[in-house]
Amino acid sequence: MAISTGKVTIENGETIFFRKRDGGGRVMVLIHGNMSSSQHWESFMSKFPPEFTLYAVDLRGCGDSSYNRPIETLRDFTEDLVMFAREMNLTAITPVGWSTGGGVAMLMAALYPGLVEKLILVESVSYKGYPIYRKNMNGEPLVGEYYGSKEEMAADPIQVAPVVEAYQSGNPDLLKYLWNEMIYVVNKPDPEEFEKNIAATMKQRNLVDLDWALASFNISSSFNGVSEGSGLVEKIDCPVLAFWGEKDIVVTREMAENTVEAIGENARLVILENSGHSPFTDKPDRILEEIAAFMG
Repeated sequence: MAISTGKVTIENGETIFFRKRDGGGRVMVLIHGNMSSSQHWESFMSKFPPEFTLYAVDLRGCGDSSYNRPIETLRDFTEDLVMFAREMNLTAITPVGWSTGGGVAMLMAALYPGLVEKLILVESVSYKGYPIYRKNMNGEPLVGEYYGSKEEMAADPIQVAPVVEAYQSGNPDLLKYLWNEMIYVVNKPDPEEFEKNIAATMKQRNLVDLDWALASFNISSSFNGVSEGSGLVEKIDCPVLAFWGEKDIVVTREMAENTVEAIGENARLVILENSGHSPFTDKPDRILEEIAAFMG
């Protein structure tokens, strides 16, 4: 089935770019992670069974969506997507959150239970956020030591500043290296798809804002080193399916297990063997099989 593209202006004046694959009455909204866009969903979208209608969106400041107002927290993305759902007349959706998108999706399930039917998390950020630790003189992380502000974190010599420089200079080589070393650790997409994915990544304009939003994201009931928890994880009452790949070197198994445990009995974790942070590349058939069973 063909994938179309479009743009829609939402209530806050931002313009959201999206990819759509028509299908049946079950609606999924696919939410990408940091340093990516809806482009990264495209090949996976084509594999979905026809009973699903799919929307893959570019988050504000990523891909071809606008960035008129900087985001402060992941909730800004969530509110954008709720406005997007209204504009598209979507009344019952299953968000599929990949990596950073998992945090956005968890907030949607917690804050808008009437909109969210079920929730799928794929290599998701923890419910306590994603730590970006201070670095020592050798560039090694000082585990447990956190940056005190977005401005301070922006100068991080390993995880943040070099990526900002790559974006500003228009040099994709670092991004290619990071994806090959950190994301595509098992299987690689075909070369043409990989080039399209990197080209979409290079359009990101919100890296520092998004990194700080990840570090300060916290829906637990405790302090995470940067921010106090909101306790919103306790409000996720819908059925939840979570995936974690055994070779993921971005999100740890502990993060995945703790998140599912915090959500409670309505959540189930699927461990994917021989799969990394991009299970759509590594284990697409297994993921689709589990999603089909989960969605009934």
